[in-house]
Amino acid sequence: MTLSRRTLLTGLGLTAGGVGLGLTHSTASATTATALTAGWTQTPFTFHVQKPYDLAVADRYTHTANGEHHLWVYDTDKLHTPNTSSTDPRTEMRWQQEYTAGEHMWDGDVYLPAGTDGATFVQILRSQRPEGTPATDFMLNVYNEAGGTVRAYSGKVIKTGMYDRWFNVKIAHNATTGTVQVWFDNAPVAVHNDTDRGPATRHFKNGVYHHGTGRAESRFRNLTYWTR
Repeated sequence: MTLSRRTLLTGLGLTAGGVGLGLTHSTASATTATALTAGWTQTPFTFHVQKPYDLAVADRYTHTANGEHHLWVYDTDKLHTPNTSSTDPRTEMRWQQEYTAGEHMWDGDVYLPAGTDGATFVQILRSQRPEGTPATDFMLNVYNEAGGTVRAYSGKVIKTGMYDRWFNVKIAHNATTGTVQVWFDNAPVAVHNDTDRGPATRHFKNGVYHHGTGRAESRFRNLTYWTR
């Protein structure tokens, strides 16, 4: 019997430590979406919720009855570990599947509530990397400009008018060749750079890693992990 991701998550829930199980959930109905994932394999994934260390998971994360993941954080929140000083507050789903080679795609529907400013909502984190190299291969940030402006890091504008609506994002990383490709609603978008930052062990993260002020929130549904 094959369970849907929503059914299995609802049945299992999260542990007190914020660990969840993510199963693939295909929603590709458009021809373009099917073409983009042709030849890829839907792969189960697990995640851990990173949140301010002095709060419970439920204080900054909820998984709704209809399968949505809601994550929020404030600029005044504490960091996710008490001994970390060089990062910003976050509530993120830290995917536990790490990789060094091959092709890996993050696929999900995203909703960014109006007012969220200066937050990273999805990234490829280099958890083990050569000393002196960057911590990330790619980041998507949202800013309170032009109805919600999404940028690659804090630089190149990818889309505007993205507040308060659902849109699909796909990020494909070929860790063998070093290429990164991005699609919004199954249309390719130009990013600041189409290459990663060199050899490393990586994983995906999504949520709100908050570099701005006030409250930041993001929501996700139909999260799918593709590999080939």
